[in-house]
Amino acid sequence: MPKALVITAPGSRDVVERPIPTLPDDCLLVKTVSVALNPTDWKSADRKPPGQVIGNDYSGVVEEVGKGVKKAFRKGDRVCGWVQGCNSNNPESGAFAEYCIPKADLQIAIPDRLSFEEASTLGLGTITVGQGLYQSLKLAPPDAPLAQPELVLIYGGSTATGTLAIQFAKLSGYTVLTTCSAQNFDLVKSLGADAVFDYKDANAVQAIKDYAQDKLSLVFDTVAVESSAKFCGEVISSKGGDYSALLKVAVPRDDVRSLFTIGYTAFGEDFDFGGGIIPAKPEDREFAGQFMSKAATFLAEGKVKPHPVKLGPRGLQGVVEGLQDMKDGKVSGQKLVYNVADTP
Repeated sequence: MPKALVITAPGSRDVVERPIPTLPDDCLLVKTVSVALNPTDWKSADRKPPGQVIGNDYSGVVEEVGKGVKKAFRKGDRVCGWVQGCNSNNPESGAFAEYCIPKADLQIAIPDRLSFEEASTLGLGTITVGQGLYQSLKLAPPDAPLAQPELVLIYGGSTATGTLAIQFAKLSGYTVLTTCSAQNFDLVKSLGADAVFDYKDANAVQAIKDYAQDKLSLVFDTVAVESSAKFCGEVISSKGGDYSALLKVAVPRDDVRSLFTIGYTAFGEDFDFGGGIIPAKPEDREFAGQFMSKAATFLAEGKVKPHPVKLGPRGLQGVVEGLQDMKDGKVSGQKLVYNVADTP
């Protein structure tokens, strides 16, 4: 019987045997090849009830196409994208399993230039960037860039979402400022960041203000904690601006519009988040599907590159250790990836 990484008790997870999931009409049945880890994986696994399959990012091969799927997928296609892990609506739905059932409209065919390992890093981060930069901050789209550059700050540029955000913001014609640890400066510069600042440096706020000359009015915060919101509030123009974060944190300024996105709205269904129910947003699913299709073109052309991969051992069993490493803050500038076939 196939294996999957499942919440086995509150705060505990293990690899168990699990039947192949039932295929919903709007989904693909995918034989999973590679999976990639995100902070939301360990956070959800720690707080969700037992029985749910964990994991969001994957790549694999289509085994079967749901009868309601409109996108042109066929058996044998290499695909990647985002599947909702720790999903109370459908406990079978997570990515960390030998078979997964992603919603077809949120997936893309893997460009020939990318390996399964690289492709597995893309789904959650790409959709999250789409929501933050384009749905929330209303940046110029990457296929219709600005004629004259404007400033945007990506706080947390070396995160898996941050590296994608830098590249999309550059494609959209912006001058990109970013923050990260000094050890990751070369990474973010290689992806197009115009100016990089060490957020740990006591002079970082002043350095950004000196660079921006009171013209920074757009900020995307991929870290989304109280300290990052405070930092961002200190560098935004005295005239105000827009700040968008990946969680519900706010800049402590009345003249700054504090916005936030929760990536899971991309699935277009009600979901349990932080102990409450977030209502379905069909418009977010429509946007996410369109943005993934657009992103696929840039990935195929090599204009957007995946986050650096660190391939771990022991497949799904290795994921258990990787989740703990993420929780302990041991991962920086790399995406932990595991090949499912390596599971003991």
